[in-house]
Amino acid sequence: MIRSHPELRRSVQDPAWVRGGAIALVLLFLGLVLFMPLIAVFREALRKGADAYWAALRNPETLDAVRLTLLAALLAVIFNAVFGLMASWAIAKFRFPGRHILISLIDLPFAVSPVVSGLVYVLLFGAQGVLGPWLQAHGFRIIFAVPGIVLATVFVTFPFIARELIPLMEAQGTDEEESAVVLGANGWQTFWRVTLPNIKWGLLYGIILCNARAMGEFGAVSVVSGHIRGQTTTVPLQVEMLYNEYNFVAAFAVASMLAILALITLVLKSVVEWCAKRKGMVAG
Repeated sequence: MIRSHPELRRSVQDPAWVRGGAIALVLLFLGLVLFMPLIAVFREALRKGADAYWAALRNPETLDAVRLTLLAALLAVIFNAVFGLMASWAIAKFRFPGRHILISLIDLPFAVSPVVSGLVYVLLFGAQGVLGPWLQAHGFRIIFAVPGIVLATVFVTFPFIARELIPLMEAQGTDEEESAVVLGANGWQTFWRVTLPNIKWGLLYGIILCNARAMGEFGAVSVVSGHIRGQTTTVPLQVEMLYNEYNFVAAFAVASMLAILALITLVLKSVVEWCAKRKGMVAG
């Protein structure tokens, strides 16, 4: 006799104690590596009261770090959105020599340490670097200045948008674009009216991840920034400097901003995934 669906489902399920144990282990792990550190950050930030917390956030050097972080993240997102769209369009819609090499190069920042990438920029654009003397002679300053921070941020974040869009575009194929061309649409009209609406949720998902990574970047930016107060310190660098000065309340207050950003990113990520599933698309 063929088993009913409830009986069949029970027969292939693990015992209740196995499922309960697995859930308990996951919750324990999340508590140790996620919730407890978050609680510790906010507890230390508010240890001397709300006045000390807000005073740390209103500090001029902290505000300068916030402005620089926002600028670097904005430029990184804009550049990577343009690059990601172009790269994913070329890789997913066309076949050409060197295609797999391009995909590997896009993944390069995932394999290279951020500190190493920052050092590469120093060797290229520093005072003793390959291009440094020429840049100095013409009045350009890259290292220990805002351009170097932007370059470092762009490098460590540029795979995120492209890597979200490439599999999405490949899964969608080229049928709709070819139909648009047959109906008389040019390349720009095809991209704007056909391709972009189909990938908008994947693009937004990649932008959210890129922005979060850019705002939290430490290694590469630390190498190229020079830690000049009020000029080349981003929020993560400001946290490090305050902590090294034993100003723990201010350090954790500034760090709480990054923690809040991470929580907002998780919420936005979940919303985008939900919207994408409703539209029958996959983000990530």
